[in-house]
This record gives sequence, C-alpha cells and structure tokens, in this order.
Amino acid sequence: MVQIVVFVSPDASALARAVALFDRGPGEVLGPDAVEIATDGDPGELLAAVEAATEGLPVDFAVTSGENRRKRLLIADMDSTIINVECLDELADFAGVKDKVSEITERAMRGELAFEGALRERVGMLAGLSVDALQTCYDQRVRLNPGAKTLVETMAAHGARCALVSGGFTFFTSRVAAAAGFHLNRANTLIEADGKLTGQVGEPILGKEAKLAALREETAALGLTPADALAVGDGANDLAMIEVAGLGVAYRAKPIVAAQAHAKVDHADLTALLYFQGYKASEFVS
Repeated sequence: MVQIVVFVSPDASALARAVALFDRGPGEVLGPDAVEIATDGDPGELLAAVEAATEGLPVDFAVTSGENRRKRLLIADMDSTIINVECLDELADFAGVKDKVSEITERAMRGELAFEGALRERVGMLAGLSVDALQTCYDQRVRLNPGAKTLVETMAAHGARCALVSGGFTFFTSRVAAAAGFHLNRANTLIEADGKLTGQVGEPILGKEAKLAALREETAALGLTPADALAVGDGANDLAMIEVAGLGVAYRAKPIVAAQAHAKVDHADLTALLYFQGYKASEFVS
C-alpha cells in the first residue's frame, strides 16, 4: 500500500534538508512550508527513516496511508491546543493562586494525577472569585493559536464537522468555538451564585473518557467511524481520543501524549494538520 510522508517546517532550509536526507525523491510541494512524498514500504521502516532524516531539525512529519486522508470530523482540545493558555491557570491568577493551580495542572496533563480529582481541587481554589473575572480573563489572556482558525475553517469548508471538546469550561469554549469556526463545543460548567464562583464544577466532569465518547458519538451521528476523525490535543486527558482517531496528533504535547500519537507538531503551526491530510496551501480558507 502506498504511504504518504509529509514534512512540515517553518524553516525552509531545514525542510529541504529533511527531504534530501529522506532520499526518496523531491516529492510534491504542498505549500511554502510543506512537502509530501508518496512511497512504498513498511510503515514502521518508513517511520524510522523519517525520524533519522529529521533528527535535530525543526521539522514535523506524519506517515499516513494514501487512503482516507482527508478526515470528516475534527475533534480538538482547547487549552494550549486551539488557544495559547490554560484558562483555569489564568483564572487562578485573578484569584491569587496561579502557582498552586498551575502545578496541579502540569501534573494532571502529564498523567500523574487523575483529571477529575485534579479539576475539582483546582476549581475549589477559585471559590469567591467574581464571575466578572471570566470575561476579563478571556479578553486579556485568550488568543487563538497560529493556524487554528485556518485549520477549522478549511476543514469545515470541505465538509468536515468540527468539534471543540475541552476539560475546561463552557464559558470559554463557547467563545473560542465561535471565534475559530467550530460547529459545536463541549466542556465543563463552573457553578456560580450571587455573582461569584462557588468553587464547584458541574457533574459529571468531562475528562478523558468523555472526550473519547464525544468522538464516537459524533462519528456515529455522521455515519462514520473513528478512522474518519482527526483528533488533536496536548495533555493526558486527550490521549484516548488521539489513540482511537484515524489521525491523532499531539500538538506541543506532554511526553505521554507525544509518545502515543500518530504524529506530533512541535515546530509548525496548526496548519500542519491540513498538510498531513494532503491539503495544499492554495486550498486553505482564512
């Protein structure tokens, strides 16, 4: 079966060097920062060759089948994936407890703590914070990561359904989904009373298994299978959906996620996910 190797890099010279070291022809230029090469061979052996060719270079890559490349469902994590920050950590800054909360966040993302318990503990530290801080946090701290809007709008324009599924909070996912062009969003709910956060989160908590469930539910609703989905995230609670998706991508991810994903993006922006599916830059919607 034909395999497709895609190299992506914001560094043109590094990209050219990786393609030359791979030594299977010049390939097809997808855009100024991406090249794909169709080749025969065992996927494991190709992966080893690609890893050798890119070692020490700021080049991201994916090795995929030549079949079913363009996915019909995008399911994406929000914090530190589609946006630049961890919203809970930033809210904690307004409450004066960012250091404590960030430490727990980091451990949970690395898979060292159960997500649900870690979320309850962190939200508990926000008790008494004015709900006005949420909008201030969004306005001052939250930005779409480079390529996010292009990724979502391009896939949507080509018929894919795009879902933002977060272990964070609906206050933020609803706004981020609208800004990036997602069709739907799922997340947790912060409970408030008298204009302040109570320190509680709505149950059941949306975590690792709920993200996987969302992938399965959305593909089934579309008459598809998980093989038709692209999942992207960076933390341990994204791992289940990344492993099951036809193309699971680790974006600036923790080691536990990067080790299990089908591809990882450490250097390029989120448009790399379009290149991995065979889109050309001329097809991008922005």
